[in-house]
Amino acid sequence: MSYLGVGFSPENVAGATMKLNDRKVRLMELILRCLVCALALVAAILVATDTQVKEIFTIQKKAKYTDMRALVLLVVVNGIAAAYSLVHGVRCVVGMMKGSVLFSKPLAWAIFSGDQAIAYLTVAAVAAAAQSAAFAKLGQPELQWMKICTMYGKFCNQVGEGIATALLVSIGMVLISCISALGLFRLYGGTKAQKSSRW
Repeated sequence: MSYLGVGFSPENVAGATMKLNDRKVRLMELILRCLVCALALVAAILVATDTQVKEIFTIQKKAKYTDMRALVLLVVVNGIAAAYSLVHGVRCVVGMMKGSVLFSKPLAWAIFSGDQAIAYLTVAAVAAAAQSAAFAKLGQPELQWMKICTMYGKFCNQVGEGIATALLVSIGMVLISCISALGLFRLYGGTKAQKSSRW
C-alpha cells in the first residue's frame, strides 16, 4: 500500500522488476557481443594464418586457406561478425551508461535484421567450411579425392580449431538474434499489455 507516496504499489514493484530484467538482458547482450567479437577474431586469425609446406618429390607444395573457397568465406564472415559485434557492443555500453532501456521501432528493426543476417551468414560459413573439412579429412573415394589431411596434418588441425571457434561464434550470434527479437517484439507487445491492464 502507498500512503502519501511512501511504500509499495503493484505498479512500482512491476516497473522495478521490468527495469531489473532489462538491465540483465542488456548485460547479457553486451557479454555475448564481446564474446562473439573476440571469438570471431580468433577464428579468422586461426584460419587466415594457417599454412604448411610439404615437399613431394623435390617439389614444395604450400597449403593455405586461400586454396579452399569455403575457408576464405569463413575468414571474411568472421571478420564481418567481429566488426559488427564491436559496433553493437559499443552501442550497448553507451545505452547502459545513458540508462535508456529501448529505442525506436525502426532502429529495433534494423538491429534485429542485422543480427539475423549475421547469424545466418555465420551458420552458412561454418556449414560450408565443415563440409570442406570433412572432404579434406575423409576424402571421397568415389570421385578419387584423396585425404588431404594425411599430408597436411598441422594445417588441418589448425583449420579444425578455427572451424570449432567459428561454430561458437555462430551459436553466439543465434543467441544475440533471439535477444534482439525479444527487444523488438516487446515494443509491440507492451502497449497491448498496458491497455488490457487498464480494463
